[in-house]
Amino acid sequence: MLEHGKPWRLSPTVRRLVAPNPGPMTGPGTNTYLLGDKDVIVVDPGPAIDSHIDAILAAGDGRIRYIICTHTHPDHSPAWKAVAEATGATVIGALPDGDDHQDETFNPDLTLEHEYRLKTDELSLLALHTPGHVSNHYCFLLEEERMLFAGDHIMNGSTVVIIPPGGDMQAYITALEMLLDYSLDSIAPGHGELIHDSRAEIEGLVAHRLGREAKVVAGLNTLGLSDLDTLVQTVYDDVDPALHPWAKLSMEAHLIKLEREGRASCSDKHWQAKSPT
Repeated sequence: MLEHGKPWRLSPTVRRLVAPNPGPMTGPGTNTYLLGDKDVIVVDPGPAIDSHIDAILAAGDGRIRYIICTHTHPDHSPAWKAVAEATGATVIGALPDGDDHQDETFNPDLTLEHEYRLKTDELSLLALHTPGHVSNHYCFLLEEERMLFAGDHIMNGSTVVIIPPGGDMQAYITALEMLLDYSLDSIAPGHGELIHDSRAEIEGLVAHRLGREAKVVAGLNTLGLSDLDTLVQTVYDDVDPALHPWAKLSMEAHLIKLEREGRASCSDKHWQAKSPT
């Protein structure tokens, strides 16, 4: 159940709050997770909306010890400051990086730069660097329950927009494939409901992205030299044209990946297929 302002228990260790920021890019709203009951960890405090901050503090009931952000987009991290000031919690995450759509206020006590494990008396949480959506993105694995807090790396019901230059399609697919090395029972996304068939979800996302990449190559072969506005109509002919401005961003990320691989080239904002050498 996704209901604003009320914590919903997902497991013996995990509760979820949904921020009141629904929209085309956020679905029902940003999911904020509270882990543990003695020393509470807040994962993705979300936007700085007073009612949501109040709900986090009420659910934490004076026991919030850590605040963790998967990344620093404005729907995921800005409430960190108010929650930290109210609780004295230690703030953990990677510094803003990679695009112009960042929470530049984010100033963690512990800066993530590589794999990191946070342990309390109740749980162990493993930070995994998962760039792609943006370069400073981390997922967090609750090891006792094999639940992955996926931020915007994996969403329920929609695909993640990859926005160059901070977004990187090659890095995104590689990070998805890396997650297949871990035994996951469920995925707690940044938006939407809990996902239970984790391996099938991840494999499906990789297949979807590679399938879309194949459509990009086919579109270039059919159209020849094309700009993004022309190409998106062919590559995303199965998507509502109202969403093409967002689709065009991910398509450009595919094209940049293809260019790195020697399979496409760009000249004066026009793209064409290229045979790899």
